[in-house]
Amino acid sequence: MKIGGCETVPHNLERICQYIDHTLLKPEATAVQVVQLCKEARQYGFASVCVNPCHIPLVARELKATGIRTCSVVGFPLGAHRTEIKAAEAALAVEDGADEIDMVLDIGALKDGRGNQVSEDIKAVIRAVAGRALVKVIIECSLLTAAEKVTACRLAVGEGADFVKTSTGFGHGGATVEDVRLMRSTVGPDIGVKASGGIRDLETLLQMIDAGASRIGSSSGVAIARELENKK
Repeated sequence: MKIGGCETVPHNLERICQYIDHTLLKPEATAVQVVQLCKEARQYGFASVCVNPCHIPLVARELKATGIRTCSVVGFPLGAHRTEIKAAEAALAVEDGADEIDMVLDIGALKDGRGNQVSEDIKAVIRAVAGRALVKVIIECSLLTAAEKVTACRLAVGEGADFVKTSTGFGHGGATVEDVRLMRSTVGPDIGVKASGGIRDLETLLQMIDAGASRIGSSSGVAIARELENKK
């Protein structure tokens, strides 16, 4: 399976799990819950564990030498932080052990038509972790028009992002098949597309992969894996 880009829809448990970023971003998440998240990731072989920055050192220790990646969010969930803060947050997350960064772009600047500011925001984060971590740019599709989604994807790719991502999961809506298709058609076959938000069952996950998603962000990874196990 590719880290980014297109892939045919998988049908076995191991390959399905390799698509999933096992996610816990609730503000009330405890260390005990994060350790359990990592245990589940090891059990099922998920692609990564995605948590808030304060939990990155713990996750990096729990996943050491497993091949499962440690993912931190940056500028989350609003994207309204100053660019310097996003860049510093990303750099610190990598120093703490993050392999992947999911950053929220400056949504207001995008809607204002300030593309240069959006680009500089993305560029600063990518430069802060260059060569050390993948960067996924969250465009928060539910707040954007179709034209704005296309613009956001093009700006992210133009600055060297590894992935574009549909949603934070904290907005007005999550991933849709239509958005994933639009994003895939915009970025082409070699950039990752991460579908995130509201993906709670196997059918929805497979629809997203069929539409062009190469990574799935979900807090329901275990439920999805068990659903597939029960189909054997």
